[in-house]
Amino acid sequence: MLTRVITSALYGVQALPVEVEVHARVNSKFSRFTIIGLGDGAVRESRDRIQSAIRQSGFEMPKNILVNLAPAEMKKEGASFDLPIAVAILRASGQVKCNFDNISVLGELALDGSVKPIRGAIAHAISAVEQGMDSVVVPAANWREVRQLKAVESVGVCALSELVAWIKGEYSPEYSSWISKEPGSEKKLSLSQVWGQEIAKRAMRVAAAGGHNLLMIGPPGCGKSMLAERFSTLLPKLSDQELLQVLKVHSIAGADLTPILDGQRPFRSPHHSISDAGLVGGGSIPRPGEISLANQGVLFLDELPEFRRSALEALRAPLENGRVEIVRSKASYSFPARFQLLAAMNPCPCGRLGSRAGECLCSQASIQSYLRKLSGPIMDRIDLHVALEPVPVKAMIHTEFRDGSKQQDLEVIAAARERQLKRAGKLNSGLQTNQLGEKLRIADNAVKLLEKSAQKTGLSARAFTRVLKIATTIADLRFGDSVRQADVAEALSYRSLDLINRYIQ
Repeated sequence: MLTRVITSALYGVQALPVEVEVHARVNSKFSRFTIIGLGDGAVRESRDRIQSAIRQSGFEMPKNILVNLAPAEMKKEGASFDLPIAVAILRASGQVKCNFDNISVLGELALDGSVKPIRGAIAHAISAVEQGMDSVVVPAANWREVRQLKAVESVGVCALSELVAWIKGEYSPEYSSWISKEPGSEKKLSLSQVWGQEIAKRAMRVAAAGGHNLLMIGPPGCGKSMLAERFSTLLPKLSDQELLQVLKVHSIAGADLTPILDGQRPFRSPHHSISDAGLVGGGSIPRPGEISLANQGVLFLDELPEFRRSALEALRAPLENGRVEIVRSKASYSFPARFQLLAAMNPCPCGRLGSRAGECLCSQASIQSYLRKLSGPIMDRIDLHVALEPVPVKAMIHTEFRDGSKQQDLEVIAAARERQLKRAGKLNSGLQTNQLGEKLRIADNAVKLLEKSAQKTGLSARAFTRVLKIATTIADLRFGDSVRQADVAEALSYRSLDLINRYIQ
């Protein structure tokens, strides 16, 4: 008997439809199990897993089986084809007589017939919606992510036998035990937990409100990493659309989905020894890199000048267009990468240049070499440069933490972001040059101050535009009806790296 079951195959961050066609003969003189359709090693090895799972689940294994994964010219990878192949075999051999025409099935089988989790379950579910499927069957461990998609019925199963029972109407999955959350698993972070650094905190609020990139410059131990870890607490939770985008990438990468499912924006902090492919994405079979895992969230690069120059230069295009394009000889892949960049660095190799912490011991040549690791085009794409100083002991002793400041920050920043979206449909960081001043007037004295500063410091055209975007965000934070001179003055103060660039001339 010939039958088919619908599933899908991962291709980058997308899942493309695949038909599992099975021809099975129960009473055959020859024993054969063949899988064709350009499957990789995991697909070829599925024969042994499927045979054991079918027998352990109380069903009979036909002697002669031919499986075709169509379309044949598309390469199939991974073990997610186990469950649809097994179901198709049971249907082709007459052991299951229910209709699978409007059901998409995916899952990896264990030898005992249980179903193991897979990567990219939400991408498979989106593919099922695009194919017009009524239901999608996934491993129970993947059900919580797939249930975010409301356009299709999601069914989680723990074993092959459960799937057969569900198809027959004899089983209803118990989902309540799958969505429990461990108490106290979420870290309670807040900017109020960091002593001093009020200027840096203000810059972080501006960055959060307008979606701007931020660089912190200061000696070791002044709180750069602590501030960065708390930046995501200033951002609103993921919207439903953003949640699906983030889930898709993290699910395909096999990352922990728990904080994402709770609405938290991603926070990625790779070590500076990371490879170019690890940061940007790539490999023989292209996979999303750290910048794609930071999509709709935050990418924190500590010790920025220590990263490979080639890796940092590869950030230029994603910072502009929000995507990573990876081209191979036979295919091209596109990964989302719309993130906020947070970076931290020392002002020199020893970290004490221009600091009250002590005398800098670095030579002029070593300072120049250190700072030249960061190209002008990369620095132009970072909107705010903030200098930090060590916090005096007196400030640490007499500072009182205010727990209510976090909620106040969230409310003000959320209101400012809503104002921007209502005005232009995007945050200020994404505005085009011709959109600046279009719906929020810029005062004449503010323009004159900006022009004078640009001539004096030699700001590039891109940096000039970014300063104006920051000033617009500052105006939004105070709910102003125009960009004032004071807003531009504050925006210009967030260009600390320009002050130390004289050392590399």
